[in-house]
Amino acid sequence: MSGHSKWATTKHKKAANDAKRGKEFAKLIKNIEVAARTSGGDPAANPTLDDMIKKAKKASVPNDNIERARKRGSGEEAGGADWETIMYEGYGPNGVAMLIECLTDNRNRAATDVRTAMSKNGGNLGESGSVAYMFTRTGYVLVEKGELTEDDVLMAVLEAGAEEVKDQGEKFEIVCAPTDVQAVKDALKDADIQVDDSDNDFRASVEVPLEANDAKKIFRLIDALEDSDDVQNVYTNMDLSDEVLAELNED
Repeated sequence: MSGHSKWATTKHKKAANDAKRGKEFAKLIKNIEVAARTSGGDPAANPTLDDMIKKAKKASVPNDNIERARKRGSGEEAGGADWETIMYEGYGPNGVAMLIECLTDNRNRAATDVRTAMSKNGGNLGESGSVAYMFTRTGYVLVEKGELTEDDVLMAVLEAGAEEVKDQGEKFEIVCAPTDVQAVKDALKDADIQVDDSDNDFRASVEVPLEANDAKKIFRLIDALEDSDDVQNVYTNMDLSDEVLAELNED
């Protein structure tokens, strides 16, 4: 059982409960600005922007901040930064492979922040391509279970490009190619099934199972990386069993 989505849920709970909330806001706002710059500032004609705005609203980002980010990105307002995505690769403690995705307007600062966090927390950066081959970019859509069965969801999304439906406790996760996320969401809407969340991430083909103490070391490293304003996402190939997740959630 991959700990991916359950860990993501744990992480979101954590973000809502501590000082990370401000950082989470900043990341969401940055995504809105980039989406508006890439494909225009009209959410009705830009599904990615529409998604990013919905995510920000769900996380309680103030509407004023959302609107200003949209305008900066689309050029309606001055002050937008020249964001670029940079991917760093390396290993954390216990040989856990890590992809660190940065969205930055200062390449040197991002590199310094990532290198410092890695070296202080038992990790080390690798060359480009050193771990990326283990990961595949994957699309996913989450729906609340409610009264739904796995078959209900599968029937709704099968022809929209869905690869599999996973039971993630309170939610079903539909896995698909990143390019099929919108089609899967449209199929769910047609079947009157409400989408809870959707996104792309990176998933590892080979996973490293960890005990709670080793997982804590990775989380400390992830926290240190995410303290940098430039770090948007951290992906790993750690695999956490239900027992380990339960132990971590007790802390």
